[in-house]
Amino acid sequence: METGIHNTSEIGRLKKVLLHRPGQELENLMPEYLERLLFDDIPYLREAQKEHDAFADCLRQQGVEVVYLTDLVVNSITSDEVRKELVIQFLDEAGIKDRRSRELLGEYLGKMPDKQMVSTMMAGVRKSQLQGESEKLADLLSAAGDGYPFVVDPMPNLYFTRDPFATIGTGVSIHKMLTETRNRETLFGKFIFEHNPEYRHAPRWYDRGETSSLEGGDILILSPQVLGVGISQRTKGDSIDTLAEAVLTYSRTNFKKILAFNIPKSRSFMHLDTVFTMVDRDKFTVHPNILSSITVFVMELDENRKMKITQEDGRLEDILKEHLGLDHVTLIECGRGSEVDAAREQWNDGSNTLAIAPGEVVVYSRNYVTNRSLEEAGIKVHTIPSAELSRGRGGPRCMSMPLWREDPN
Repeated sequence: METGIHNTSEIGRLKKVLLHRPGQELENLMPEYLERLLFDDIPYLREAQKEHDAFADCLRQQGVEVVYLTDLVVNSITSDEVRKELVIQFLDEAGIKDRRSRELLGEYLGKMPDKQMVSTMMAGVRKSQLQGESEKLADLLSAAGDGYPFVVDPMPNLYFTRDPFATIGTGVSIHKMLTETRNRETLFGKFIFEHNPEYRHAPRWYDRGETSSLEGGDILILSPQVLGVGISQRTKGDSIDTLAEAVLTYSRTNFKKILAFNIPKSRSFMHLDTVFTMVDRDKFTVHPNILSSITVFVMELDENRKMKITQEDGRLEDILKEHLGLDHVTLIECGRGSEVDAAREQWNDGSNTLAIAPGEVVVYSRNYVTNRSLEEAGIKVHTIPSAELSRGRGGPRCMSMPLWREDPN
């Protein structure tokens, strides 16, 4: 059955991609609550939108169909019952337990057309926005009570569409995110893959109801047979066990093994794709800190179709050659190996490239040292402006979720 998804590599020509254009959620960031919302800075929305539009235009110019998260969610609201279900679950996951607050928010959202409602859910709701909804003094006093300005927190990380769910083969994993702030984002994925006519038949490799965290930035499709997953600050071993079991045992996938990469558990090494991405069949960007030695757990089914896990310690280059069947591997160092340049460009996601075809990538213009190395390695580079988008600590790969790629030749 057609699922609307086909994604069997990191480098197959990109045909359709999901983005989220930054919205009012960025203007609901405040210095006092940045850590709570996983931001280090506050992007200027108008410029961030211009940069994001340039990203989308760059993709379209290369023949990629761009679809937006808000539209996919709206197209998932296929009945009044589905809309009511979305509102109820949104209020539940926003932690709105007080009956009166739920009534006010339900009425506030209920008056809106679908697209405005979804955008408001993403942006968050300020207490001041609800003041006009009530004629009761008690409601106004309650809203002013604790000094916190939001009834519902914003979701400023939404423009990093890579993380809440991942497409793998013809199926999808909808994630249990490490933090409460980002876990709310996966509700939109739930409704897309349950109700959107184009995507609701996709097999499910992982679901948001799991107890252990898994995030899309840790999932790399290294070949139609090999899936890479990062054991990171935000993706746990239990989650990888569950994902591996589902992907490897499903009869309609060609995946034969999972490579679980053990990477440093820190903010700057947040996900596997912040330190390691694939740009061509035998070329990869890497952060210099993972070059000397890395531990990889190879997960595959034995002859009795039971999970077998073996540990390998060695150079990343040798591990990739062995498991991808390559004679030669080129590792392109972020910042050309300079301690200072690598640290700076790693912070601005110099290793977080988006391959749109074999040997062709989209990158941030600000990472000019790493970009020069890519060009010298024979990679075709498309640069996009990034002064504001990069403040969210994510690059072009983080900002894109491929829905359809051609199989690599």
